[in-house]
Amino acid sequence: MTRVAVTGLGPVSSIGIGRADFERNLFAGVVGTSEIESFDSSGFRTHRAGEVKGFAPDDICEHVEERDFGRTSLFAASAARLAVRDAGLSGADLAAARTTVCMGTTKGESREVEHATEQFYLSTPGHMSPVVAARLAPAAITRAVRTEIAAGPGPDHLFGTACAASNYSIAYGAMLIESGAADIVVAGGADSVVRWAHAAFFRVGALAPDVCRPFDADRQGILTAEGGVALVLESETHARARGAEILAYVLGAGMNCDAAHVSAPDRDSIARCIRMAHRRAGIAPGDIDYICAHGTGTRANDATEAAAILDVFGSQPPPVSSIKSMLGHTMGAAAGFGAVACVLALLRGQCPPTANLRRLDPALGLPNVVAGAAQPAALRVVQNHGFAFGGNNAIVVLGAA
Repeated sequence: MTRVAVTGLGPVSSIGIGRADFERNLFAGVVGTSEIESFDSSGFRTHRAGEVKGFAPDDICEHVEERDFGRTSLFAASAARLAVRDAGLSGADLAAARTTVCMGTTKGESREVEHATEQFYLSTPGHMSPVVAARLAPAAITRAVRTEIAAGPGPDHLFGTACAASNYSIAYGAMLIESGAADIVVAGGADSVVRWAHAAFFRVGALAPDVCRPFDADRQGILTAEGGVALVLESETHARARGAEILAYVLGAGMNCDAAHVSAPDRDSIARCIRMAHRRAGIAPGDIDYICAHGTGTRANDATEAAAILDVFGSQPPPVSSIKSMLGHTMGAAAGFGAVACVLALLRGQCPPTANLRRLDPALGLPNVVAGAAQPAALRVVQNHGFAFGGNNAIVVLGAA
């Protein structure tokens, strides 16, 4: 079967835009959450989120115009441009190959929906700007990516599997390459901070008051966040033929949906998903050297995820950390950022830290949660978690090049 190589990384996040800035701040444990600027949060008791400050898509993109797309699509297009640039792919390369776009999202262009609703009911009752209306469709996300990278006719795929969506896009993209249906896949996800999502998580009591503290005994919840992320996946044959640097390999993935509860994670289903990913990657639990956890910082998620890890790995699992402690919860982009973190971890021989972790919750039973500072480690095989509302789970296993 064709091996799937990762050849480019494109993060657009609250801790850095582009591979170099993201890598430096990720392993330094820099926290990117801050006071919300994109909407008036004065009516809430929680006023923080992981916004991408100073985002200027016109400084990154070569083909997409900022006026034509909403913020989420611009995140996706910018991430794709950074990823193909990092991979050393030209427009001619992308046009000549069978190039597919696979992107994930939770909320689509929700910020544009909010703008349209405000126009229709408040500023211009009964009317809506055609410019705003043209930006509403979730499919604009993949259209923006393909427009930006100018990669021929497709096909493209958009996954709405919420916070597991980027892992779905990576897993599906890898299967397209393995099956011979694509030479190159630009895979990732994007979402934006919006008022309604902040309000929804606030209403159910899931927002942290200050910072996100995954696996901490005093953890109080998530912080919503935004960004776009893309990885360039290629068949090994295609990558080597053009002399590309191979950063890592996608060894396999597991995806399932228990549909047991709208929001509560299911321990047994997560454990099954992990085992499925191991089978498809052709590895055993003992081969995993690091786990990039979903790690939202809620009481339920961290406890359930920890229990599932122990079910699969026993009492001595590999090192675990959560990068949401730094970025916040970027929803549909979250698992994609985790995949980028995994690739960088393999390249550096370091596990990224869980920032803000002051006192590990002993009830979780996890003996090695990476806290405070990056942890040196001999990394050959790592796994990336993505879990979502609706019981959607996706695990991606990556291996060193």
